[in-house]
Amino acid sequence: MKKLLSIVLCVVMLLSAMVLSGCTKAEPLKFGMGVHSYIEKVTNADGDTNGSGEAATTVAAVLLDKDGKIVKCAIDTMANKVAFTSEGKFVEAGEFKTKYELGNDYNMKAFGGAKKEWFEQVDALTALVAGKTIDEVKALVAKDYKGTEDVINAGCTIYISDFVLAIEKAVKNAVESEATKDDTLKLGIVSAQADSKDATEEAEGVNEVDTTIVAAVVNKDGKVVVSSTDALQAKFKFDAKGAATVEKGAAITTKKELGTNYNMAKYGQDLNKDGVVKEWFEQAAAFDAACAGKTASEISALAIDTGYGVESLQTAGCTMHVSDMIKAAVKAATVA
Repeated sequence: MKKLLSIVLCVVMLLSAMVLSGCTKAEPLKFGMGVHSYIEKVTNADGDTNGSGEAATTVAAVLLDKDGKIVKCAIDTMANKVAFTSEGKFVEAGEFKTKYELGNDYNMKAFGGAKKEWFEQVDALTALVAGKTIDEVKALVAKDYKGTEDVINAGCTIYISDFVLAIEKAVKNAVESEATKDDTLKLGIVSAQADSKDATEEAEGVNEVDTTIVAAVVNKDGKVVVSSTDALQAKFKFDAKGAATVEKGAAITTKKELGTNYNMAKYGQDLNKDGVVKEWFEQAAAFDAACAGKTASEISALAIDTGYGVESLQTAGCTMHVSDMIKAAVKAATVA
């Protein structure tokens, strides 16, 4: 009888342990996004040869555990290039794609002699940084801006210094969230030519590329757990003879980083008629809050034909144009 009771007790304890294990909730993780952007290349127009400008923008998103170690990391980069003529006219740009979106079409193997494409090398790096603190990640950068032997052996032979700077910002910006290791971390990026104009004898011309970025964590049901939205404006200025007037290496500050200095509260329009115009970062926060709990298709429904948000989004305090924000958020929320 005692033997039978012992067996029954063991079974009950085992079943209880299994139930408790199944009910244990995964550890909530911190979530952050960082952007590192600057003017990488500038050339003057010369006769029949157009001048040009190129902005290098690297974005990283991270999920961190309670010890500050990276659980997941996502990285993407844009090399957005525009042109202007020796007559001081801006040139219409084509479609902008990120390096990750280009995939095999980036042609690092075909023209760079690399063994792996850009996206494969970045995947190798993001896998390597998992489990590391930011100090350990920073130690992966060698003196020549490439990675250490560990990075190279992992399959990432490209320059990684910009990646690490973006990761460092993402870690610094990380906040508490409901995201877990079981969720998917993804970036959505949209770039478009905007507000460009020809130069005159009295005023500089500009060829501008606006980029909108959304990092999102998506659960198994395809719903956004948490997201972070930011944007930047790369302005390539030139004179009436096509000489560039923008400095190579100049930093590009994002709208969120500008904070109150973006001056949306001062110069924006009170479109929802509540007597208040919020700053860009505050409106972006309202947009992120609206995306939480929604699928990609539900996020796409947040816009109306004018490019502004639906009434509930405007009432929440996001009264600016949201079309590019929604495009970027839909990309980030769409998990294959």
